[in-house]
Amino acid sequence: MEAIFNDLQIMLPAVMFNIYFAAASIPLGFVMAVFLALGKASSNPVITRLSRGYIYAFRGSPLFIQFFMFYSLALSLNLTVWKPLGISGFVLHPLFIGPLVLVLNTAAYTAEIFYGALRAVPRGAVEAARAFGMSRSQQFRRVVWPNLIRLAWPAYTNEVVFLFHATAIVYFALPVVGAQADLMMTAKTLFERDYNAFLHFSVAALYFLAVSLVVFFLFGLVYQHLMRHLPAQPRLRYVPSWWR
Repeated sequence: MEAIFNDLQIMLPAVMFNIYFAAASIPLGFVMAVFLALGKASSNPVITRLSRGYIYAFRGSPLFIQFFMFYSLALSLNLTVWKPLGISGFVLHPLFIGPLVLVLNTAAYTAEIFYGALRAVPRGAVEAARAFGMSRSQQFRRVVWPNLIRLAWPAYTNEVVFLFHATAIVYFALPVVGAQADLMMTAKTLFERDYNAFLHFSVAALYFLAVSLVVFFLFGLVYQHLMRHLPAQPRLRYVPSWWR
C-alpha cells in the first residue's frame, strides 16, 4: 500500500499535463468542428469537398503519426520562419504543438459526430421555422442547433474522453522539455527504476479512470440540462419473481 500511495503522490503533478492538453484542445476543437460539419453539409461543392477531405485525412491517419508529421514540419521551418521571428522555442514546445495537433484531430472526429446529428435534425421542425418566416440564422440558432447538440452530446462526451486518453501519447511522440512529464512518462520513469510495470502503470490508469469519471459526470449534468424539457425517464428495476 505504501508503494501505491508513493506513486499517487508522484503522479499527481503529472496528471495536470494530461488535463492541460485536453482542456486546451476541447474548446477550439469544438468550434472548429461546428464549422467543418456545416461545411460538409454545405451546398457549395468546393467547401463540401474541402471539409470532407480534412475530416477524412485526420480520421484516416493515426494520431501518433500526426504528431510526428506536424513536429517535423514545424522543425523544417525553424531556421527560415520561426527563428527569425523569435518564436522558435514557443512553436516547437510540446505545450503548444501538442494541443495544436489534438485540436486538429478532435475537430475531425467531432465534426463527423455533429454532421450525423445535423442530418438527424427533424426536417419538419426546420420547415415549420421557415414557414414562420425565420431567417437562416434564426433557424440555425433556434431550431437546428438545439436539436443538433442534444443529439450529438452523448457521442461527443465519448470523444472528449477519448481525447483525454489520447494525451497519453503526446510525450511519446514529442520531445520532453525540461522536467515536464505526463502520466505515461512518469510511469515509464518509475518503471525503469524497479521494473514494476503492474504497479506504476496501474496507478497511471487509476488517474485516467478518475478524470474520465469526472468528465462523464460533468458532461452528464450538461446533458440533463439540455434534456430538461423532457419528462424524467423511469429507472429500470429488477425485482425477482419470489419477491413480488
